[in-house]
Amino acid sequence: MTGSVEDLLRELAPQVLGVLVRRRGGDFAACEDAVQEALIAAALAWPADGVPDNPAGWLITAAHRRTVDAHRADAARRRREDAVAAAVPPGPVPGEDDTLALLALCCHPSLNPPSQVALTLRAVGGLTTAEIARGLLVPEATVAQRISRAKARIRAAGGRFGDPDDEARLPAVLRTLYLVFTEGHTASSGESLQRVELTREALRLTRLLHGLRPGDGEVAGLLALMLLTDARRAARTAPDGALVPLDEQDRGLWDAAAIAEGVALVTAALATAVPGPYQLQAAIAAVHAEAPRAEDTDWRQILGLYEILAAIAPGPMVTLNRIVAVAMVRGPLVALEQLDAAAGDPALAGHHRVDAVRAHLLDRTGDADGAREHYRRAAARTLSAPERRYLLDRAAGR
Repeated sequence: MTGSVEDLLRELAPQVLGVLVRRRGGDFAACEDAVQEALIAAALAWPADGVPDNPAGWLITAAHRRTVDAHRADAARRRREDAVAAAVPPGPVPGEDDTLALLALCCHPSLNPPSQVALTLRAVGGLTTAEIARGLLVPEATVAQRISRAKARIRAAGGRFGDPDDEARLPAVLRTLYLVFTEGHTASSGESLQRVELTREALRLTRLLHGLRPGDGEVAGLLALMLLTDARRAARTAPDGALVPLDEQDRGLWDAAAIAEGVALVTAALATAVPGPYQLQAAIAAVHAEAPRAEDTDWRQILGLYEILAAIAPGPMVTLNRIVAVAMVRGPLVALEQLDAAAGDPALAGHHRVDAVRAHLLDRTGDADGAREHYRRAAARTLSAPERRYLLDRAAGR
């Protein structure tokens, strides 16, 4: 499948599914299966035959006919439903965009985060089960099972398309998109540090959501955070795939256009909306991005932003990142005291980043033996091969 056709199909997938679900009264599972079959048919036909004049209408008609075929039970029903299928207008997609409703449905509260991620990538992202499995580094059968169970749970919970609680589910939608991006930016396991297909898809879907809700500060903040973080992608790994830490990256490799867009988004959001967690994280990323050199970084501003973030959205990673900022402003000994206090948090128990931060702080105090020990501990606990190599290299260099 050519890149242009693939991009078009992914753009149209949520629109087509929205139209189909609305017309059939909310049978999400059957409609989603039908749309996936229509996307596969288009992926096979369009590169050879050309993209039709009305690609959305083509997909809607094809998917609708597949829902009809799936429900045929007898000759009379076949005649009735064939007539219905033939009557589907091949005109443009209705003006109402159902993408936000689809995202909300995929983030139904009856689903756990892994299921929300898989279903979002499938239904809204238009990815196949195999593509999702490759991106998440899990067996294809596992992804298929997650998606199947997710649709069954939505059905059992009475979740229907067009539920009036889209606004209430927006935080879950943002969290799901953030999880997809984070897993792509820093893979939690495996041989590669980054999975570009996931970061690209998270950015695409978040852009789409921002287009639907341009005045929402947190949507803008999340898009800005993704842009500013992804802008560093080319500099994050060496030619051999080794991890390059932020302060050692070649900033000439950073994507200036993405940085400019991200900074503009978060600046506008902070000026017009109540600051939220994604806006604050984007603001921190913007401070890093605007420093010409690592030593020019305004760590006092970063620490102030982390103090606000810790107050409104506390969490284990926020705690560790704030402690790193404390070390840069107040010194490593103060930071080590705070790390000792934070290490008692059950959410941080056994996490490799606690040892990695401790090693970094000990290194800054001149305790080479202590740093070496904790770099090795962190290396033993991480599931990411590039991170493990980096941590072991740091230990060897003490």
